[in-house]
Amino acid sequence: MGQNFQAKGWRKERSSDSLPEVFSSINIPKNAGFWRKLLAFTGPGLMVAVGYMDPGNWATDIAGGAQFGYTLLSVVLISNLFAIVLQHLSLKLGIVAERDLAQACKDHFGPKTNFVLWIFCEIAIAACDLAEVIGSAIALNLLFGLPLTWGVVVTIVDVLLILFLQAKGFRVIESIVAGLIVVILGCFAYEIILSKPDIFPILAGLVPQKEVVTNPAMLYIGIGILGATVMPHNLYLHSSIVQTRNYERTAAGKKEAIKFATLDSSISLFLAFFINAAILIVAAATFHTTGNQDIADIHDAHEMLTPLLGTTFASIVFAVALLASGQNSTLTGTLAGQIVMEGFLNIRLKPWLRRLITRSIAVIPALIVTIIYGEKGTTDLLVFSQVILSMQLSFAVVPLVMFTGSKLKMGEFANKLWLKITVWIIAFIIILLNLFLLAETIF
Repeated sequence: MGQNFQAKGWRKERSSDSLPEVFSSINIPKNAGFWRKLLAFTGPGLMVAVGYMDPGNWATDIAGGAQFGYTLLSVVLISNLFAIVLQHLSLKLGIVAERDLAQACKDHFGPKTNFVLWIFCEIAIAACDLAEVIGSAIALNLLFGLPLTWGVVVTIVDVLLILFLQAKGFRVIESIVAGLIVVILGCFAYEIILSKPDIFPILAGLVPQKEVVTNPAMLYIGIGILGATVMPHNLYLHSSIVQTRNYERTAAGKKEAIKFATLDSSISLFLAFFINAAILIVAAATFHTTGNQDIADIHDAHEMLTPLLGTTFASIVFAVALLASGQNSTLTGTLAGQIVMEGFLNIRLKPWLRRLITRSIAVIPALIVTIIYGEKGTTDLLVFSQVILSMQLSFAVVPLVMFTGSKLKMGEFANKLWLKITVWIIAFIIILLNLFLLAETIF
């Protein structure tokens, strides 16, 4: 096995490293024990997990819990298992092929296909950014009474903050993300204790029920949960940021990197599962059981928490968690935008310019809708952004499954037969559900 293992199935040499400013910048201790190595690899998984608990998830989880109690917990669990498998493929592609998903697509497909994939990806990132903008604006409104329009404008400021942090090194960004995740976790642990849910219905909710498929209203929200959980831009993001680790670029080094990166990713995504499940459980225990099944958005949920749980603190904690979630997702959305543009088009914009373009695409529709339709409009826009994300998912999943299953491109690291079958089933389910969702949305 050559010193610098590289599978031969790629048509051309990479034009550059993925995220060159932080590529291979974080050291992995050579002869350290298991825990020190795991700690060195920990970070990218948390960055990816953030996308699985963004404000878009809140809207679908609250609606699901309020309307149907604990029944849709099984959908949250299944979505999360799908996510764990797909993120494993994503990090494996990055480590083995030493290119991110966008660079891999650019190598494999023709210019026209790549242009279409790039456009779809940009739409997904803009939709995701839209959810962050609205989520943060709602949180600022709930905490400080700031009008939604001003809240949307304020979210432009975080552009400067993120650029400042990016200059401090990648570990700093990872630490901030981890800190905000701890805040969200703490907030929801508190909410669960307050809402006193029944354990047995929760356990029953984790088992898939037939009515999830037979009840159209339940299926619609179920697909929304799936769309809000498995994020297309996260597959691009993960394949890039695992390469920030300075592991040995040999077959043995890559094998070890895949092992630790998968552990980091899976543990982080279980944290995301806990947070999503917690949002749904709090909504079910607080609203569904008290006859408030029509609670479908973040504003209603915030207003009802205080009278139903008997403490103002419940609403404040809820809004703090929402703000943390919006800010966290903003960080990773920026990076994903940079990876996609550089990978597909080889265009290198200054990070501040790239960030400004992405944020403007999200802020302008959010501002227009907020000014014209107010609170109700922002909720509809939030749900709509999740539907767009769901639609785009297939265009990221199918190439990823193709590349990682190819012996030519991945050599000895290609997916084993059982994994190939599993991931094609997952891809097929995602495509089928999205076609159903599209038909529902249009008709």
